[in-house]
Amino acid sequence: MLLRRTIHSLYPHATVRHGSSVAKPLSKIPHKYRAKAIQQAQEALTDYLHTVKTVPYTFAENISKYSVVSLSTVVSKVKFSASDFSKSLQKFLRYHPVNEFELFFESIGIDVNELDLVLPTRKFFLSEDRNAFDVACALYGFGIPWNKLGILYKEEKTIFDKDPDELGAIWKRYMGYGFTSSSLIGVCLVFPCVLNGDSEVENVVSDLKRVVIDFNLVDDVDGDVDTWIDLCRKIKLFYNLGCKKDGLSDMIGRSKTILVEYSEDVISAKVEYFRKFDVTVDEVMSLLLSGSKIFDLELTTQVFCVVGLLRHFGMDEKCLRIITEKYPYVFGKNRLANLPHVMRALNLNQWFFDNLKHGGYRLLKSYPVINPDEDYDKDFAESLVRIQSSRVPAHTLSKLQFLHSIGFGENASTIKVLKHMHGTSCQLSNRFYCLVRNGVEFSKLCKIISLSPKILNQQTKILEKKLEFLRDEIEFSLDYLDVFPAYLCFDLEKRIKPRCRFHTWLMETGLCEKEYSLASIIATSERSFIARIYRIHPAAPKKYLEIFLSQGYDGL
Repeated sequence: MLLRRTIHSLYPHATVRHGSSVAKPLSKIPHKYRAKAIQQAQEALTDYLHTVKTVPYTFAENISKYSVVSLSTVVSKVKFSASDFSKSLQKFLRYHPVNEFELFFESIGIDVNELDLVLPTRKFFLSEDRNAFDVACALYGFGIPWNKLGILYKEEKTIFDKDPDELGAIWKRYMGYGFTSSSLIGVCLVFPCVLNGDSEVENVVSDLKRVVIDFNLVDDVDGDVDTWIDLCRKIKLFYNLGCKKDGLSDMIGRSKTILVEYSEDVISAKVEYFRKFDVTVDEVMSLLLSGSKIFDLELTTQVFCVVGLLRHFGMDEKCLRIITEKYPYVFGKNRLANLPHVMRALNLNQWFFDNLKHGGYRLLKSYPVINPDEDYDKDFAESLVRIQSSRVPAHTLSKLQFLHSIGFGENASTIKVLKHMHGTSCQLSNRFYCLVRNGVEFSKLCKIISLSPKILNQQTKILEKKLEFLRDEIEFSLDYLDVFPAYLCFDLEKRIKPRCRFHTWLMETGLCEKEYSLASIIATSERSFIARIYRIHPAAPKKYLEIFLSQGYDGL
């Protein structure tokens, strides 16, 4: 641990996340000499690469400076002596070849655990294949930090197959557009594809030029390379949303203060939050780039009252009464962090988001801190006290938080649902979103859970198979779950499949003329079901029990 701190203080760029990779080879060197030993090794390697291998001094120094892990392996092979260790290293390097590609690739920022994926086969010296090294030197000459070149290598390896003169021409062309050196370096490190210079990337370059040059972002930001990398990462965040590219650069350019004033984490958090409303990415972009004030909203900890917020956003009392009666399990208090899913549970997500787009985010900002007694639910409060004083409160509370996260409020209905749910909050979440991914509407699913909470007590694979059978084999719409949510609670292999297939067989053979509802087929007790099919034909129960139930008949 002492070594890791020492290395990091002297060489913050070193690959100290692999601390054991450094410490183990240096285990024979006393702690107090290790930092000095590494420094001497770097000096010896620089001298060796420059004087013996004729690598220009600047590049030799960069390789030595940024390859601490690989270099420590070399150091471990040299007998340590505090008095003449430097000379011993120099002698060792002259008579014991080292894998220069390992040192080179680590120095440009390739993780030592990934070196085997990039090292050339049967090659040891940079002189055996200079192309990647020559390209690295050219890129470094443009001003790109040496230890960040690995970003380009990993994301766009074809750059290192180019002729350095070709890269120089590409760089010169881009600089002619008006980019500063720092801004172009940031662009290249975040969008490495632009260094290919072909027609396929011209649209990307044109868009970036529009944002950085035409909207004078280059004049507003007097920053170094790291500042421009940060800005370009924010631009890429918007591009990665997957929205339509037409006009995107103009939208970003007109809202350039957002790029300058807010961190990538803040922008990313807001993007993630508003995407939870289940609206298009273009709508999210339009909202976020409509004004920077929306990024100042505190959307995590504040508690709100569902009724109060809907009134605050202009919903009339008649609509409010209808919605309250339809979705009683949603009402009560919740946190703003869960607001998108509260609106989805109420099937009001598009309505609410449209309000936000047209300036409603100001209403969200002006929403007052609620009175603790507002929308107080005594049953919920008393149940919460019992949970908190129980033997394992954390487990139950985490499940309650899951229910809040999908839109259930602080009310007695939520507590009733909670009592019937089994599994961890993570398992419940996986099962819920499994059903959403498979086509069950969010709002309808919340309603189904309020009626049949045990649905979420099953493994995701079982739920998927039940939906597949409903949709694909018996060809029912998933909307039928609104009518018969308990379908998902019955055993697929021992109840649903055999009964449905037997009923189909009865209809096809003409033995039964009445087509029973799916709920009647599945939900009827075993005794009643057998009695019913006996009335249809005395031999029917034997056929059902021996072929359809016992043998798992699937010959339809």
